[in-house]
Amino acid sequence: MTFSHPLNIIVLAAGKGTRMKSETPKVLHAAAGRSLVEWVLAAAEGLAPESLHVVIGPESENRIDDLPWAKPGSWSVQRDRRGTGHAVQQAADALSGASGYTLVLYADTPLVTTAALRALVEDTIADNADVALTVFEAQEPGGYGRIVLDDEGRPLEIVEAKDATPAQREITLCNGGLMLARTEVLFDLLAQTTDSNAAGEYYITDIVGLARKAGLRTRASQFDPNLLAGVNSRRELAAVEAVLQDRLRAALMDGGVTMIAPETVTLSYDTQVGADTIIEPNVFFGTGVVVGRGCRLRAGSYFEGAQVGEDVIVGPMARLREGTVLSDTVKVGNFVEIKKAHLHAGAKAPHLTYVGDADVGERANLGAGTITCNYDGINKHRTTIGAGAFIGSNAALVAPLTIGDGALVGAGSTITEDVPANAIVTTRGPTKTKENAAERYRERLRAIKARLNAQK
Repeated sequence: MTFSHPLNIIVLAAGKGTRMKSETPKVLHAAAGRSLVEWVLAAAEGLAPESLHVVIGPESENRIDDLPWAKPGSWSVQRDRRGTGHAVQQAADALSGASGYTLVLYADTPLVTTAALRALVEDTIADNADVALTVFEAQEPGGYGRIVLDDEGRPLEIVEAKDATPAQREITLCNGGLMLARTEVLFDLLAQTTDSNAAGEYYITDIVGLARKAGLRTRASQFDPNLLAGVNSRRELAAVEAVLQDRLRAALMDGGVTMIAPETVTLSYDTQVGADTIIEPNVFFGTGVVVGRGCRLRAGSYFEGAQVGEDVIVGPMARLREGTVLSDTVKVGNFVEIKKAHLHAGAKAPHLTYVGDADVGERANLGAGTITCNYDGINKHRTTIGAGAFIGSNAALVAPLTIGDGALVGAGSTITEDVPANAIVTTRGPTKTKENAAERYRERLRAIKARLNAQK
């Protein structure tokens, strides 16, 4: 859905975040798998703006190449931190000639939603307002800017707490921070602001009073204060993380996922889980995880960058690392670690196994303690295990290596050479390979099992 007027967005991301006590710029700290600024950008992008510009601090400039949103011309640097009004002015060149409205957001408010922003823009356009600000009622206004209204309920000015008179400090209608203005009006008014205040800064909030003096139409838009929560400390970061986790869990459960103890499950912003999957307590999802329908993710398991098919069982206490692919009906049990490996349909690694840089064929079984020895100290090598192969307990498979379809590797073996299809190989003593013996062996086992079953 587009608006009747073009929309531009400026995201202010130049704050130092002194209380974070970190060398990392505040807005680059992460919540639920992505940075604070990326949360705000995601909400902004949902509005399909004509332009989206980020104003960063000099600390972020040397990390700009690592940020996926930082495209040429999409950001500028506020080198001298002289207030919010000064920060917005850093985007003036980028928005030169732009029309319509410009929305100003803050990169440290990751809880803001596209739906709330859309309502703000639509209501402002419908009201034909020149300048709109978000407001909320506060039981304890504290350091928030106070909103002074006229008799019609339209803002006359915003008074910063440190500049307010005792009477103005009694006002409970507070500034929510987000602002929307006609683009030309915004920059014209900013050019008129001064730093004649207690902080010696240029406030974007001053444009409200300047707008009224110019006879322009202002608007106060009520906003849910819970969506405006800012992050200035580690404690506030944790509080925001909790809210985001609640949102993400609710979305999955509403989509048909069962969580036995939701409060113990940690998700990332991009976690995808199919309906009828059950997630047991204390499961952690890093970024890039997709899980299909009908799976069982058992307690204490850890996922990152993994793709999981349907009807898969994982855990308890399993770790799926980057590049893991589990096809349908795979079983991965307790204390199994998998990295850059594909387990095909019906394959099993029930317990105590490391599978790295490997391709495991359909219905293959990896016994307890199986290790794909993929690293020689310098390079990584790949192991291929054929369909229906059986790897005995405590087997070490030294890559590069291929185990053929249907082959059987004896328990405790260290395999350094390729194994033919349907062969039996053991290295507990002298290496003995019996060509085409695996199926005859299985037939004997099946016959013994059948006799025992008949005797019951």
